Amino acid sequence: MSLAMIADIGGTNARFALTDLSGVQPVLRHQQSLKNAEFASLQHAAEHYLASVGERPDCSAIAVASPVESDDIRLTNRAWSFNRLELARSLQLDSLLLLNDFGAVAWAVPALSANDVVCLHGDDQAPLRGPVSVLGPGTGLGVAMLVGDPERNFHVVETEGGHVSFAPLGEEEFAIARWLGARFGRVSTERLLSGVGLSHIDAALTAGDDLGTALDPRARFREPAQIVEAALDGHDVFARRTLARFCAVLGSVAGDCALIHGARTVVIAGGIVPRFIPFLRSSAFRERFLAKGRFAAYLENVNIRVITHAYPGLLGAAVALRHAKESAR
Repeated sequence: MSLAMIADIGGTNARFALTDLSGVQPVLRHQQSLKNAEFASLQHAAEHYLASVGERPDCSAIAVASPVESDDIRLTNRAWSFNRLELARSLQLDSLLLLNDFGAVAWAVPALSANDVVCLHGDDQAPLRGPVSVLGPGTGLGVAMLVGDPERNFHVVETEGGHVSFAPLGEEEFAIARWLGARFGRVSTERLLSGVGLSHIDAALTAGDDLGTALDPRARFREPAQIVEAALDGHDVFARRTLARFCAVLGSVAGDCALIHGARTVVIAGGIVPRFIPFLRSSAFRERFLAKGRFAAYLENVNIRVITHAYPGLLGAAVALRHAKESAR
């Protein structure tokens, strides 16, 4: 048995599992989700996990919410940093594969079963062929691309597409952009399409045209889960407006990704959207996805799916590690 530790490290949670690389398909065992705020570093979180399961892996694949080109890694949305070689040595690993967290989600897409996805639009029986745009709001906004097909194998292109500039449409989105600009300066898409992005939209809609509220620490700032719950309950007008605007912006960004990548399929992941798929269906998401002028007809043929698998980042990291091991032989 070749035992590997798999990890998916986001801005809020650190998820861990073990997998046997000698198996035919990756099977996740001993999955745990730890709160990042309870640990001083990734090393401490990993050591806590390994001590709790009582097993010692030979190798590891760790997906992190940041670029991974260098040996010195700093997470984008969490004050954690580490050195690749020092972490491998501290955890007594023979090898350590690092990949972007949304790159890991993209690696998972071909390994998902029919029960792990919901078809939002298009043909749910269509075979998966690249290019595939993979994006999703969570602590931040992840974007990756999957190229290839089952016969020639798939390959993942990691990106930082969540940090492109926000392109508002309509008076309400321009007002939100002004609110965010007063607070942050540059406004990226991630400022809206993320957990805290939901809170930003909600606060901006509450503030209206009073930009001074953007800098007022007393301004209303609700938690994302509270906003979603209130919106789905149906009695909170601002919460419903917030979630509706979130879905509309997500449609625009998903359509842009599909055009940039030449995608045949768009896959939406992240911890937020699976909570309100029926709301997303009835929102302006589809309208905004198609609102690309002369290329609306092109986008009509793009399938859109939502991942409902509980741990796609872990599954994808396991797939990526297996692919790396096979390629090295």
